[in-house]
Amino acid sequence: MLKKWLIILLLLSGLTGCGYNTMQTQDEAANAAWSEVVNQYQRRADLIPNLVNTVKGYASHEKDVLTQVTAARSRVGSIQLDASTATDPQKLNDYAAAQQQLGSALSRLLVVSENYPQLKADGAFRDLQAQLEGTENRIALARKRYIDAIQSYNSTVRTFPGNLTAMAFGLKTRPNFTVENEKAIAAAPTVSFGQPASAGQ
Repeated sequence: MLKKWLIILLLLSGLTGCGYNTMQTQDEAANAAWSEVVNQYQRRADLIPNLVNTVKGYASHEKDVLTQVTAARSRVGSIQLDASTATDPQKLNDYAAAQQQLGSALSRLLVVSENYPQLKADGAFRDLQAQLEGTENRIALARKRYIDAIQSYNSTVRTFPGNLTAMAFGLKTRPNFTVENEKAIAAAPTVSFGQPASAGQ
């Protein structure tokens, strides 16, 4: 009987060192980090209608640019990517591409606004500009935290002896922003109106 309990105790102590709990903790941390990325992108999307309406009041004949921003925001809204689907590399790429298109359209809108001194002097526009700039900084920070969380999880899943546990439980590495789409979405719209605007500054 004592021998049986000793074997159970050894098995349990072996399981605690197998890395499974660590992988689950890191996976949850990655899910939480992804939720923050989505939260910050949503914050940016929520600012856009007010920004478009403010610009429209001064630059209504810039219809093409205003339409592009609205359409890009709509595309972003149509892609639902929560923590469970962020593990799909294609969906992650699609989401990143849609965000990049929105950032590009927003950059064009901000470039157009440079031609309207009265718009730049508008208090509501300046407030939106400051909020957008802060949101872009939050997006960059949230993406960095997500990238770090994925790196930590993937390292545990791929290194010995965790890789054996991962194989036994069917746990796989999670996709991260690739070099290509990370460069694209890192090109935040310029929100400095004191000088000519350009994407990626």
